Amino acid sequence: MTINLFKINLLPKIVLVVLSSSVLVACNGEQGDDLDKFMATAANDMGKNVEPLPEVLPYSPLQYNADGVLSDPFKARKAANKAGALQPNSNRPKEALEAYPLESLKYVGSLSKNKLTYALIKTPDNTVQQVKVGNYMGPNFGLVTKIDDTSIALKEIIQDDLTGDWVERTASINLQE
Repeated sequence: MTINLFKINLLPKIVLVVLSSSVLVACNGEQGDDLDKFMATAANDMGKNVEPLPEVLPYSPLQYNADGVLSDPFKARKAANKAGALQPNSNRPKEALEAYPLESLKYVGSLSKNKLTYALIKTPDNTVQQVKVGNYMGPNFGLVTKIDDTSIALKEIIQDDLTGDWVERTASINLQE
């Protein structure tokens, strides 16, 4: 009896193996699928002629400013002194506040003596200097033209970068509270 039970338990397993192997053999057909067909015919559609690369010409260096028309960008330009043009007075002695940029000076107050108004200027090294109309401040030849309760007006003379001419511009320092 044990032999029959063994055959009964073994029979479904054998049937399963036979059916699985027959399904696998059926999938391995010679006809192929769409991917195989595409791979076989893909090379037929490709163009075989590729244009050659363009010829590379040899490098020929050129000299900068060979004709002398351009100015050297790495050298400072010298201003042409024109007669009658605006120029700063370089013969006068420099004043103490001309050593500081205007941005670093602070207008902290004003006072009046004998109908003359003075502005009190605090320097970056925490000293206080008096300035009146006609004094100079800042590195650009800034002449003090007006002092009132809220600001100091200056007239600066600077050199134009393009033409080299000296031009006037106005500047001011406001009261710091």
